[in-house]
Amino acid sequence: MTTTAGAALPALAARARDVGASPVREILALTARPEVISFAGGLPAPELFDAEGIRAAYDRVLAERAGTVLQYSTTEGDPALRAAVAGRLTRRGLGTDADSVVVTGGSQQGLALLATVLLEPGDVVLVENPTYLAALQCFGFAGARVVPVPTDEDGVLPDALEELVLRERPKLLYLIPDFQNPTGRTLPEQRRRAVAEVAGRHGLWIAEDDPYGELRFEGDRRPWISSYEAAADRTVLLGSFSKVMAPGMRLGWLRAPAALLRPCVIAKQAADLHTSTVDQAAAARYLADRDLDAHLDRVRTAYRARRDALLAGLPAALPQGSAWNRPEGGMFVWVRLPADRDATALLRTAITHDVAYVPGAPFYAAEPDRATLRMSFTTHTPEEIAEGLRRLARAFG
Repeated sequence: MTTTAGAALPALAARARDVGASPVREILALTARPEVISFAGGLPAPELFDAEGIRAAYDRVLAERAGTVLQYSTTEGDPALRAAVAGRLTRRGLGTDADSVVVTGGSQQGLALLATVLLEPGDVVLVENPTYLAALQCFGFAGARVVPVPTDEDGVLPDALEELVLRERPKLLYLIPDFQNPTGRTLPEQRRRAVAEVAGRHGLWIAEDDPYGELRFEGDRRPWISSYEAAADRTVLLGSFSKVMAPGMRLGWLRAPAALLRPCVIAKQAADLHTSTVDQAAAARYLADRDLDAHLDRVRTAYRARRDALLAGLPAALPQGSAWNRPEGGMFVWVRLPADRDATALLRTAITHDVAYVPGAPFYAAEPDRATLRMSFTTHTPEEIAEGLRRLARAFG
């Protein structure tokens, strides 16, 4: 039997052709073999999930009101979960009511909703340099022009930010102030205030992404940029349960001023109607029945030990002349190899030694520093981290 080829299909949209796949996801696929010790993925430690408590929450909501939690629900989200998020924010110093919170499919969806309602092709978005790779993808799909803000070891430089705002007239500034991905940096309080004042003076939106803020091991918590009066009416705070409860539940939230909240709800209606009803109900039940803060104390204690194990082993594992930071929390350490080393090229050798990391180059919005790399310390025990670093030393040798 023979067939005749039909006419050529229409081309994909330009945004689908021009935005590439995530190199981090590609690396995770390469390192899926169980013998690989991977410092690549920003994955929570699965043995630290409160599986018993989460299972009990699902059991209870299914036993008590299955007809409700298996049904369609409102776009804004489960009222109990929104109230729980608002309560946690208020207790941490950011007065919030449930009506200003929308539940999302992870904080990544919140970022996508913001891009949908704010960005036209050609609009300028300012980002830290380097920054979260999936944010670069999101802005790329929106057709935005992404411009990096100069940074140092503490994050964005306020004077450089103001110069860029005056020159580029951006619509949005995207920041991860606490334990930034990929660098692990935390923006000092003085700079947070300065960023808020720049936004207030010159009129731009701020997306304040905070997936890691509750993973602080030491030092004092900094105020959210959202808490400063100059930025209160122009900052969207994004959060997630992925790092504090379980990423597989795919639950996040955004807290937005009224002028932006309703458009985000409409955009979410178009995207998915609503986030999973049963997952939201279980999360709300978990927060009511269990002590999340006590659970987080256990997680933070374990992650602190893992961070310390990584930092202790880096001097012997890395080439002479390398440098790295010491994050106060979060999931990542940022490493810079000697200038003549290319972390992307070296990764191929590292994988042959059954160890992996993420090269830093994909995280840059402009010319990358190819000597940089990101190492996550949360997934493996201190003993596994030590063995991984021995393998890395052989690969870099």
